[in-house]
Amino acid sequence: MQSNADVLSTLPRDDRLAGRTAWVTGSTSGIGEATAHVLAASGATVLVSGRDATRAAAVADAITAAGGRALVLVADLAAAPDALRATAARAVELAGGRLDVLVNNAGVYPVSATEDLADDDLEALLAVNVRAPHVLVGAIAPAMAARGSGVVVDVGSWMARVGSPFGAMYTATKAALEQLTRAWAAEYGPRGVRVNTVAPGVTSTPGNAGAEAVLTQMTASTVAGRPVRPVDVALAVRWLVGDEAAFVHGTTLDVDGGILAARVG
Repeated sequence: MQSNADVLSTLPRDDRLAGRTAWVTGSTSGIGEATAHVLAASGATVLVSGRDATRAAAVADAITAAGGRALVLVADLAAAPDALRATAARAVELAGGRLDVLVNNAGVYPVSATEDLADDDLEALLAVNVRAPHVLVGAIAPAMAARGSGVVVDVGSWMARVGSPFGAMYTATKAALEQLTRAWAAEYGPRGVRVNTVAPGVTSTPGNAGAEAVLTQMTASTVAGRPVRPVDVALAVRWLVGDEAAFVHGTTLDVDGGILAARVG
């Protein structure tokens, strides 16, 4: 099986998203980075964003070198709502006055027992994982609705629907995001804006690179038998963004290797 890096470096190019602009939050690594590459490979102009301008520029440069179009947007999604709305306005301006796609990917994931979760981590989970998507959709979706077209994809987690003895608040934020997806689909869908969630399973990313043995153990009895690669999630995002998913509203698409649905051992 090809590695995540190998797949990203050999992505076939097409024009299914040509002429569209997409903002992928938290796209300096992991799932967000893969999503930026995949959307750009299909012709979209992608806003690569994160708190670190150097890392964002490196991803944008790699996309450009591969023949895609990418722009850099520095964004701190833990900021106050007014600052987030200002960032959304900069994103629209950078995209040439129109955003066709918003991928709410950025998230933090401090995991601990409930009594051990630091107050700062609690605030960050609520701010980045729930408040930021809510503010950004409120800032961007109305213009999509006024045009009669647009797509929002929220990146959730398989853990949103499983009770776990650790990470209660993290899983709760992802459950909240799934419910926001359903509500936004009802709110904006009749006006042409499709809103859906992609829920990754146990995913191998740079953020958990030190836990490969744990990830392997967690996925050994799944149908896929391995951790999810970021590009696996990115390809699902691309499908939801594209015209082939035109009749998909308010759903959660599990890209989890079958971890929720089945066991083989």
